[in-house]
Amino acid sequence: MNQWKNFTKGFIKENPILVLILGTCPTLATTSSAINGIAMGLATTFVLVGSNVVISLIANMIPSKVRIPAYVVVIASFVTIIDLVMQAYVPAIYETLGLFIPLIVVNCIVLGRAEAFASKNTVTSSFFDGLGMGLGFAMALGILGAIREILGAGEIFGFKFMNQGALVFVLAPGAFIALGYLIALVNKLKK
Repeated sequence: MNQWKNFTKGFIKENPILVLILGTCPTLATTSSAINGIAMGLATTFVLVGSNVVISLIANMIPSKVRIPAYVVVIASFVTIIDLVMQAYVPAIYETLGLFIPLIVVNCIVLGRAEAFASKNTVTSSFFDGLGMGLGFAMALGILGAIREILGAGEIFGFKFMNQGALVFVLAPGAFIALGYLIALVNKLKK
């Protein structure tokens, strides 16, 4: 049951984007479409799960003076893996996301979960925590990307249903506007 709590808290209760307001740089920059948001979220999920598991395994072996640099090395290893896999197998998405894939290394969500959770809990708990937080992040990015794509381009996943959208939602100000309303909606629903 405890694993279920670790898994589900990332969706609403402690959603990294909609509740904790972490990782806003990739959130705002990569969500111009639903597919970009989902791809970035899934890449981050892979890194979260992998780094949480490894850090949980080696946390007791790392001296406290070098724990953060050690965590960054572990995280960077998983980011390198996902970077190379995306470059090889989904080059179009990789080109679109560009620099934001390597920047997962310094994403505060990933390092925060390593420090606050994985270093203090079991491998199983850390796996489910990383999976839940990652999928919650992917869900938030996908929803935000879908909203921006629908309102900005009048389409979603290549299916066009409006001739013209509001250009502002495809641009940076639209990301702020859509995210603000999405956070307000979540806060309203939580009360």
